[in-house]
Amino acid sequence: MDKKIAIRGQMLSFSGDAFALGLADTMHHENDAVVVMQDGIIQEVGSADALWYSLGDDVKKINYGQDHLIMPGFIDSHVHYPQTQIMAAYGEQLIDWLNTYTFVAEQQFSDPSHAREVAEVFINESLRAGTTTSAVFATVHPDSVDAIFDAASERNMRMIAGKVWMDRHAPEGLLDTAQSAYDDSQALIKKWHGKGRNLYAITPRFAPTSSVEQLELAGALWQEHPSCYVQSHISESQKEIEWALSLFPDCKDYLAIYERFGLLGPRAIYGHGIWLSDDERARCAETGTGIAHCPTSNGFLGSGLFDLVQAKSQGLAVGLATDVGAGTSLSMLQTMNQAYQVAQLNGHALSAGHAFYLATRGTAEALQLADKVGSIEAGKEADVLVMDMKSTDLIDFRMGFAESFEEQLFIQMIMGDDRATAATYVAGVCVYQK
Repeated sequence: MDKKIAIRGQMLSFSGDAFALGLADTMHHENDAVVVMQDGIIQEVGSADALWYSLGDDVKKINYGQDHLIMPGFIDSHVHYPQTQIMAAYGEQLIDWLNTYTFVAEQQFSDPSHAREVAEVFINESLRAGTTTSAVFATVHPDSVDAIFDAASERNMRMIAGKVWMDRHAPEGLLDTAQSAYDDSQALIKKWHGKGRNLYAITPRFAPTSSVEQLELAGALWQEHPSCYVQSHISESQKEIEWALSLFPDCKDYLAIYERFGLLGPRAIYGHGIWLSDDERARCAETGTGIAHCPTSNGFLGSGLFDLVQAKSQGLAVGLATDVGAGTSLSMLQTMNQAYQVAQLNGHALSAGHAFYLATRGTAEALQLADKVGSIEAGKEADVLVMDMKSTDLIDFRMGFAESFEEQLFIQMIMGDDRATAATYVAGVCVYQK
């Protein structure tokens, strides 16, 4: 049995859907709290007055102080770890960007040593940003999946990842076949799914790069392994929609392509969804299919403005996502900053409370993981971020004029970045410290 660790500071957590139920009933802030962790699990949570001085000498106590906020680790619902090396690649929109940068970079992942090197950088930088769980795309190469799960397992992270499926409309070096994608994924599921904290995602890149035969096998594989995830892309750009529908002319809309092959439902998460129709959004809500909101990527590629408030009003499960490498930062604070700006352009104001909910419990709910991660409460897995609320001189100065905790949170999401991460705990172990 591991030694108990107790950390003290302000605390923030959410108990339910802040959009559907309101912040008053779901957002919980404690001005001076203690979180006790042992054996990877949160054991106790309470006020410092009630807990701190009752802890025995067998407990390691760390008092971060009132300038630090204890909260759930951030959760990223859609990110491409192989694209870490092409962040800030200039000047293309989606399809051209894929051909010019993404497919070139991903061919390098046929080299297992390269995959391991990039996986290490991605994991370390995620933890520096306070992100403790991600839904990750690898490449078509099985070794690229091994690399990300190996790196996550060494740190005991809860990780979702999978091998990309592509049997057409990509360079020869990135093509698999319908059968090889199925066979490789079967082997990877057996090797990784449910082992430690690892979860497998069946990962067709997007409809245009998979044949009918490949998508049929993807749907069949999910039926065989319903506890796995499905992740892909949908309605990121209007040209993409036109292309997809030209390849599947018997489908009435983009969502119907995935629907046809049995790829909708809980634990299915699709990146972007900017241009989904009202009917498509309603069908996502009915089936429990999640959408990953990728605001920095959408702005960078000029893809469009996802209407978060409209999506949530229709009952969609929505997660927040960095979508690196088109996304511009692995920092969820920077991603919340951009989500706020996108909401403004859609005629809505995204409050800090709603944004922090989205980056923690909201994404956990979209990924069907809220019973395990995404909130600070006894019995949950001890994935915890300690955030420095005065991480830069300018933020320190600005905080002096904040009149409420909500204003303090808003300052963090607009002005903060990975420098705000004071410590990141994974399964109760400190894996990053500033």
